[in-house]
Amino acid sequence: MSRARAIPLAAVTTAAAAVAVLLACGAFGSSGPTRSAAQSFLQRYVAADGRVARLDQGGDTVSEGQAYAMLVAAAEGEAATFARIWGWTRANLLQPDGLLAWHWQGGRVVDPSSAADGDLDAAWALLLAAQRFGNGGYRTAGLALGRAILARETVTIGGRAVLVAGDWARSVPARVDPSYFAPAAFAALGRASGDPRWGQLEASSRQILSQLTNRRTGLAPDWAVVGAGGTAWPTPPPGGSGEAVFGFDAVRVPLWQAAGCEAGDRELAARSAPFLAKAAAGSPSAEYSLGGEPRGAAAGAPFFVAAAAASRAAGRPADAGALLVRAEAAEQAESTYYGAALLALGRESLGPKGPLACQP
Repeated sequence: MSRARAIPLAAVTTAAAAVAVLLACGAFGSSGPTRSAAQSFLQRYVAADGRVARLDQGGDTVSEGQAYAMLVAAAEGEAATFARIWGWTRANLLQPDGLLAWHWQGGRVVDPSSAADGDLDAAWALLLAAQRFGNGGYRTAGLALGRAILARETVTIGGRAVLVAGDWARSVPARVDPSYFAPAAFAALGRASGDPRWGQLEASSRQILSQLTNRRTGLAPDWAVVGAGGTAWPTPPPGGSGEAVFGFDAVRVPLWQAAGCEAGDRELAARSAPFLAKAAAGSPSAEYSLGGEPRGAAAGAPFFVAAAAASRAAGRPADAGALLVRAEAAEQAESTYYGAALLALGRESLGPKGPLACQP
């Protein structure tokens, strides 16, 4: 992840005051900054054929990136852009088992294994697009992808379905990435399909995250495993060693939980708000131990989006708005695929009527 320049605390204080004025006028979540973040991501990282290129990481493509662009395009009502992105995804990543290959590079799929976040977010985006654009084909495709997720990216533990990290992670203890748990996506797929397993995924994800968040900092790990009895514990990444950290993946946990339908989702996001706000007031790191010790390089836009989401969930929308402004500054200082994507997703989901927030 690229190193971003620190943004002064004074900028946050000034931004918070500005956001407070906007709140008083009912303008938080207005189309200006949301539209700007969306267009910046789509125009910079989506090629003419619909492929999302990680330009700062060698120009490869991952299913997650395709799904993020689909979500943003659907939220923005960009029908032609959505069609291009989904068309490329379907033609190049969709596998015979109904899931998406997670990694494409150099003109071909280099790893056909799946990543559950790319699949889940793409299925959710297809349902959003079906509703937004009146396209029944998108609904059919989203439900088909949802069925493949249930069949090949879940395991049953304690009588409930659990979302695992991919089709490669189904042995127990099951490998999970807590940042893949998106309660708004589970709810959307449950409503559209009527399958009760989506409700089980909401409940099991909430239970797993409740176990995993550090009691002092509220931070969740990038990776974890879930045992046969339902106990979850943090781990290093697959194939890695050392400590479990809150880092590149886990910054998405507050974002998705803050957009959830249930109070319990937002409570999980809010757990990290005091720690993240305090860290953001200084010079935050891109990674932390679960106990709050800084690790790695200086934080970029993803960290500030996470802090904004946690603040929003904690009932501090002015602070959330200021932190999104800081995320914008970090992204403008040094743009990255991941930073641009999370900033756009944050803008689309954290406003009071954000199109990516849960729609009960």
